[in-house]
Amino acid sequence: MTSPESAVYPAPPEYNIFKKKIQELTAIDLDAYKPQIHRRIHQLMQRWGMKNYDEYYKVIALNPDKLREFLDYLTINVTEFFRNAEKWWELKDKIIPQMYRELGHQRIRLWSAACSTGEEPYSLAILAAECHVAAAQPVLAVDIDNGVLAKAVEGIYAKRSIINAPKEWIVKYFTEVDADTVKVKKELKDKVKFKHLDLIKDHFESGFDIILCRNVVIYFGAETKAMLYKKFLTALRPGGYLMTGATEQIFDYKNLGFEAAGPFLYRRPK
Repeated sequence: MTSPESAVYPAPPEYNIFKKKIQELTAIDLDAYKPQIHRRIHQLMQRWGMKNYDEYYKVIALNPDKLREFLDYLTINVTEFFRNAEKWWELKDKIIPQMYRELGHQRIRLWSAACSTGEEPYSLAILAAECHVAAAQPVLAVDIDNGVLAKAVEGIYAKRSIINAPKEWIVKYFTEVDADTVKVKKELKDKVKFKHLDLIKDHFESGFDIILCRNVVIYFGAETKAMLYKKFLTALRPGGYLMTGATEQIFDYKNLGFEAAGPFLYRRPK
């Protein structure tokens, strides 16, 4: 039996026009996503009381707050510092020390792909600092959504988002704004470089030691996933690691050129 969550809502012809307009407005290609994305889009249209896609698009295009709500609902920009903490401690206790031994130095290149509002790249920068890694350059943090990038650069977060961070790291890297809010300190901001990038269409830099792309690829169709993983493989240096989200196992990793390095962790062979 198909669950409501996985059901594909039949798309009317005007949905194709809506998709084209959204791509022109946001650069997001909805055809790269799984068919279920239409169900999410239609649900939000119903929630807003819109009767057709033309009306729906006009509200999105003319109202910045509605555009932000649409993008957040579409891409599910939900994150926190050190999300799925056990994977971060694996990086800290196993992967980065292994790189020390293999490379013979402590300068590594780090990339947070689809960084959303910045919690992940800031977490990566903190981890690098705590592991005494002298990064070859600031952590690269990219996203297709300029709105979330602006929030990331601002670096202001609810205190609940740092629940997984050790207390001594909170004191070291954050300043309290008020009882419910913290702000990333400048010395941490300087360790991250935010950049607009479309993972599907744009060219990737290369030579990365660790790439994090977590809780993003799950929304893409099989063909888009395979293409994206191949691009990540090329972006890694031989021996570099790709970490995916806790629901994003790469079943055909061998055919794509990777080797398994642990749960949701893949390596480009040397």
